[in-house]
Amino acid sequence: MSEANGATAPGSIPPEGIGGKPGPRCETLGSAGSVRPVSLAIELVGITKRYPGVIANDRINLAVREGEIHAVVGENGAGKSTLMKILYGMIPPDEGEVRIRGEATTMSSARDAIEAGIGMVHQHFMLAEQMTVLENVILGAEPRQGLKIDFGEARRRIEEIGGEGALDADRMVEELSVGEKQRVEIAKVLFRGAQILILDEPTAVLVPQEVEELFVSLRELRERGVTIIFISHKLDEVLEIADSITVIRAGRTVATADPRRISTRDLAELMVGAELPTAETRLSTVTDQVLLQAEGIGTLSEDGDRWVIEDVSLRIHRGEVLGIAGVEGNGQRELVDILMGLRSADSGRVLLGGEDITGMSTLRRREAGIGLIPADRHGMGLLLGSPLWENAMLGYQSQPPFARGWLVDGAGARRRTEDVVDQFDVRTPGVEVKIHALSGGNQQKLLVGKEMLATPQVLLASHPTRGIDVGAQAAVWESIRAARAEGLGVLLISADLDELIGLSDALMVILRGRLVATVDPGQVTPAELGSYMTGASQ
Repeated sequence: MSEANGATAPGSIPPEGIGGKPGPRCETLGSAGSVRPVSLAIELVGITKRYPGVIANDRINLAVREGEIHAVVGENGAGKSTLMKILYGMIPPDEGEVRIRGEATTMSSARDAIEAGIGMVHQHFMLAEQMTVLENVILGAEPRQGLKIDFGEARRRIEEIGGEGALDADRMVEELSVGEKQRVEIAKVLFRGAQILILDEPTAVLVPQEVEELFVSLRELRERGVTIIFISHKLDEVLEIADSITVIRAGRTVATADPRRISTRDLAELMVGAELPTAETRLSTVTDQVLLQAEGIGTLSEDGDRWVIEDVSLRIHRGEVLGIAGVEGNGQRELVDILMGLRSADSGRVLLGGEDITGMSTLRRREAGIGLIPADRHGMGLLLGSPLWENAMLGYQSQPPFARGWLVDGAGARRRTEDVVDQFDVRTPGVEVKIHALSGGNQQKLLVGKEMLATPQVLLASHPTRGIDVGAQAAVWESIRAARAEGLGVLLISADLDELIGLSDALMVILRGRLVATVDPGQVTPAELGSYMTGASQ
């Protein structure tokens, strides 16, 4: 298929034809076959960015036309995040040129990018939950009437931005679904005048119905002339929404593809040199032995006026993957916290191998054989200012090879971390590198790898493949399948419904803190599962 030397896949255009010396306009065929000029909203020409031991971007070219949805895809560590940070003014390039509507531009901060009409919606939302939609949208950009905030003008502009799907400006953000929160994030950048919108993994936490709603909104924005850069690892969604696709591999532009003329298989091969993986697992390894059991567990909100999760009972058997499907924020995190001992249960009990561990500490549960991949890798899984080998110790610092008696075994920790790096293809110059220097996907691979190599009895896996590319995703799936065959019990929580359906031996749905359905992963479709998750099937 395609290599960095310029070979291209069917439906692709060689990189030299899209982002090099031609000026800010290119030619395209109109609907009747006539040639009409199309302006370029963005040109990145020869962008290079070096870090110690790594070339993150190596003479990358990218051309994005005005009013199109342009997808950027590539492996973790391919250079996508670095490229977008350069475009958004967060870091400077070492070489190359950024052109906005044909003019060379130097941006030294995100403020410069915003003033140039560029807005970015990050994968992790940045909203104040205790404020209204209106307050979140205008925060820091309040329209004024004299010394007072002009709330009437703010409402008018928010309604205009939202179009037919405008949100209720007076609703509290904490009351919104994940999809609605994302629309608030998009409204924030449009309110500030953005005409070029960067979306970083926008569908990572959405159910299928919310993805469709998002795509309707993006197409409406396109019709209004907004240019959208869409970064995603979900290639079927990329082919559905994008007008054109740029593939980045090993820091270089590999090709630009026409989504109407290329398949997911071809696109995956352009990205990683391998076919698109599948999560499919149908050979059962489930035994009768119950490893972890929850009996009627529940927990109250901080103010004690409502149940966050209520009367939840489940069993995880040896050799079983138990999937939990649900729209984010319906109690999944609290369920994992109780099972891991990070939060006390207000009702019910937890048993490991028949032993009541309800009052056992998190460290003791770790030592007893429970592993954890947390949903929030930055908040709970990693120390961003510490090197890789120290991060690989987290949760296992009392056990070999990370400890020798009461002392940290630095040499053993480094050797284990090197094993994780090798087996899970963590792209890093070495284990002494601070983990914040790695891409989000490579951080996730380290997090998953350190848990898998610890060989726990039970693994609580929250979004284990979130933010990683198709190649790394396949490695994680294979690791889970292999460990499952050896007797590992897994509680799998994921926003990727194909992943849940493919990997799970049993599948339950959580809604508003209660388990509301049990479905057969061999029979249910993603659309049907989404209906259970949103309550439409009840």
